[in-house]
Amino acid sequence: MTNLVNCKAVELHRQSMVLDAHCDTLSVLVEQNRRLGQLSGQGHLDLPRLKKGGIKVQFFAAFISPEYKQAPLRRALELIDSFLWEMKENSKDVLHVKNPEEIYQACSSGKVAALLTVEGGECLEGRAGVLQQLYTLGVRGLTLTWNNDNELGNGVNAKKSTGLTPFGLAIVAELNRLGVLIDISHLSAEGYQDVLKHSSQPVIASHSNCKALCNHPRNLSDEQIRTLAENGGVMGITFVSTFLGGGKPSLKEVLDHIDHAVAVGGIECVGLGSDFDGTEQLAVGLEDCSFCPALTGGLIARGYGDEDIKKIIGGNFLRVIEKVLK
Repeated sequence: MTNLVNCKAVELHRQSMVLDAHCDTLSVLVEQNRRLGQLSGQGHLDLPRLKKGGIKVQFFAAFISPEYKQAPLRRALELIDSFLWEMKENSKDVLHVKNPEEIYQACSSGKVAALLTVEGGECLEGRAGVLQQLYTLGVRGLTLTWNNDNELGNGVNAKKSTGLTPFGLAIVAELNRLGVLIDISHLSAEGYQDVLKHSSQPVIASHSNCKALCNHPRNLSDEQIRTLAENGGVMGITFVSTFLGGGKPSLKEVLDHIDHAVAVGGIECVGLGSDFDGTEQLAVGLEDCSFCPALTGGLIARGYGDEDIKKIIGGNFLRVIEKVLK
């Protein structure tokens, strides 16, 4: 990258509402003896590195991993409690946001806007009323399934997929009513189509790449990308090596997936969903959240205009947030 492009990238990145739609940091803070407000040599994300990377809006997922399948709601509440504690302890630098106004309030005051999500609808334990309580605690996004099946429907690892269950369809309607983001990453192809057919609001695929470039079950086909774009939704290109083609992919491969998603779905359906702290191997050049300005430089080098870059690195997800969150 030339010095001229690098200088422009730094300034454009600084001016932009950079948003990352997925990290799993909540799941590893305790086990790695980390704190969100302290710079760490472990993992991929903390507040000092978020600020260095110019990320103004960060989604924090309470991930219900399979080892907690016997008590998924308890696990969700443990992670939410950890999130709320970190928000209180670091209130000078971060704000738990629940609507667009709070996002812009946080950013205007120099704080990182932290949006809380849950990854895994099994946390509802088959009861719609749990969703209202999670909403009251500040949850504003739900990934309907992880890779496996739950009461809502089937994940991408399902041996036989029948799409969403009646309970899953009821939860889609309730998420629409409450004003909560519906996340269809990890969902089976049939469930994916069910959500797009029944949701009255745009939905997101918070961390999924392009199947045409990497034939991984977690990636989206061109048809899925097109239908997501027609819905007004956004997919977050992730930096996970296995979703980029395996081996040791770099920033180049991340940019290739962005290019393909834009070519298929248009400029307004593409965003960023790193999956920081949810994987051991990230793309070379994007080893943690402090490296994110390199993406802006890469997009400049590939010929994207300033306004289109702003959409990709945050503006598109913000558009959906402004439409869905109340």
